Amino acid sequence: MKEFPLASLRRRWLDRAADILAQQEHRRWPLPVRSWFMFQSWQDLLFAHWPMPAPQIEKLLPDGLALDTYAGEAWVTVVPFRMHGVRQRFTPAAPWVSSFPELNVRTHVKGSNREEPRPGVFFFSLDAGNPLAVAMARKFYHLPYFRAQMACRVRDDGIRYTSRRTHRGAPEAEFRAVYRPTGPVYPAAPDSLEQWLVERYCLYSVDSRGRIYRGEIHHRPWPLQPAEAEFERNWVAQAHGVFLPDTEPLLHFAKRLDVLTWRIEEVNT
Repeated sequence: MKEFPLASLRRRWLDRAADILAQQEHRRWPLPVRSWFMFQSWQDLLFAHWPMPAPQIEKLLPDGLALDTYAGEAWVTVVPFRMHGVRQRFTPAAPWVSSFPELNVRTHVKGSNREEPRPGVFFFSLDAGNPLAVAMARKFYHLPYFRAQMACRVRDDGIRYTSRRTHRGAPEAEFRAVYRPTGPVYPAAPDSLEQWLVERYCLYSVDSRGRIYRGEIHHRPWPLQPAEAEFERNWVAQAHGVFLPDTEPLLHFAKRLDVLTWRIEEVNT
């Protein structure tokens, strides 16, 4: 029997999701029992990590979250990338919302519930080049998304990335950089700083009433590459009270990582 094109496409990306789910030994806790909700592909991504004094970051976190540190230091990461192929389970990707540039500023946290302090990330800001995606993420995920005019272009000298926030009433924020990989792909070594920085399998958010939510994610281990970057403008973190040090960051590049996400759930703190 001939398969319709849409059914064939759906089957292919569900097979891709099954491949992602098949590799779980790198996780620190089991996958959620309920089914995953959304597929995303993160592409041409740069991690720019800066160590910072823990008290400076701890005071910026909402009640109910605990700062996660490495050797006593907090870390803040600026993450420019391209979001691609966003779709809900069993639905095709909508062309007007499925692919867009995104720029995150995040730190590392744990839920303060002593019985289950899962290490994850907390976002100070997420700028995106798609107004509909911004509205949906703010409403349904309680994440601090902001509309921005953005571009992510592959050039001979690397990935040229620009972002200027346009969200009405939001703090001004601008980012401009060129970045590129400089070596082969490798996995983060067990118990290394790199593994601690990038292998995070949940995010935390807070709503207007101060309630904490957790969203589970799953993917294969990060295919990291060493990287270099030139930052022409890097004024996004400071818009939210995070003043990055005037030092060289630790850099990683990832060409592509396919990701499954779950609906957020309120957590008891």
